[in-house]
Amino acid sequence: MNIILFGPPAAGKGTQAKRLVSERGFVQLSTGDMLRAARSAGTELGERVAAIMDSGQLVSDAIVIELIEDQLDTHTDAAGFIFDGFPRTVPQAEALDATLAKRDQEIDCVIRLKVDEAQLLQRVTKRYEEQGREDDNPETFVKRIEAYNAQTAPLLPIYAERKRLYEVDGMGSIDSVAKEIDEALEMKSGGEKPGFFAKLFGKK
Repeated sequence: MNIILFGPPAAGKGTQAKRLVSERGFVQLSTGDMLRAARSAGTELGERVAAIMDSGQLVSDAIVIELIEDQLDTHTDAAGFIFDGFPRTVPQAEALDATLAKRDQEIDCVIRLKVDEAQLLQRVTKRYEEQGREDDNPETFVKRIEAYNAQTAPLLPIYAERKRLYEVDGMGSIDSVAKEIDEALEMKSGGEKPGFFAKLFGKK
C-alpha cells in the first residue's frame, strides 16, 4: 500500500509516519532524508546529489524520482511506502504516478492532516519562546505554512476525484489522529466502515 501524508509543519505528520513504520512495516520516503542518505552513500547518484546541493541549487524532480525508484526497488518486501514531502506539485504527482505504474502500483490513500492554523501558530510560538528552536521562528513558520498551502491546494482535487483523499482532524490527540488514519488504511484494505465514505469523499 502506498500512502501520501499531507500536513503543514508542526501538524504531527512525522509522529504518525514513525508510528506507521513501527507498527505496520511501512517504509517512509522523506525527500530530505533520501537526499541526505544519497549524499553520504557515495554512489554515482549520491555524488550528483552532493554536487547540486553544494552548489546551492535545487535538486530536480528527475533526481528525486530516481531516489524514489531506488528505494522502491530496494524495499520490495515492504508492507508499503509513505511519501513525505513529495509530491508537492502536479508535475511531481504525475511523475510519481508514472514511476509507480511501471511497477504495477499506485497511490492507494492520501491522508491530509487538517489543522487550525491559528492554534498551530500559537503552539509553535510558545515552543519557540521556551526552547528557541530556529525552525519554530513564528515569522518563518507562517511562510512555511503559506508555501505548504500553495503547493498542496492543486493536488487535493486530483486525489479527491480518484477517491483517494481522506481528511483527518490533525488537532486531535496523537491517539485520535492515529485511529482515523488506521480507519482509512483498513478501508483501503477492504474493511469499510459505516459512515466512512462521507468523510472520505467530500465532506469537510
